[in-house]
Amino acid sequence: MSTPGADIETLLSRALQPVEPPEDLSSRLESTLAGLTEMAVVELEGWELRAMRDPRNWVRPAVAVVVTATAGTALVILRVRAGQRRRVAVAQGPADLVARTAKAVAGEARRVVRR
Repeated sequence: MSTPGADIETLLSRALQPVEPPEDLSSRLESTLAGLTEMAVVELEGWELRAMRDPRNWVRPAVAVVVTATAGTALVILRVRAGQRRRVAVAQGPADLVARTAKAVAGEARRVVRR
């Protein structure tokens, strides 16, 4: 007969085993974030300044700004993180790695803004 503590430990060890994410998770996440960013930018482009005089009209543009900033930032982070191993491999010290990462962040931010 086993002790109740041993059963709980076995159940916990089974439940807490690492799970590998699906292979296409990164590409799906990137396309979703890119789509959200594009939709929010289109929403912002459609607003006229004359309509902004009424505070009741501020909700949709405010939400679009928040979505654009959040999804765009997440998209930049995701893309920069994807190339981190390559930058670490070619970097010639911590200062070079920081410079390369900053350059990658700036480049990805430009790519997101251009869309």
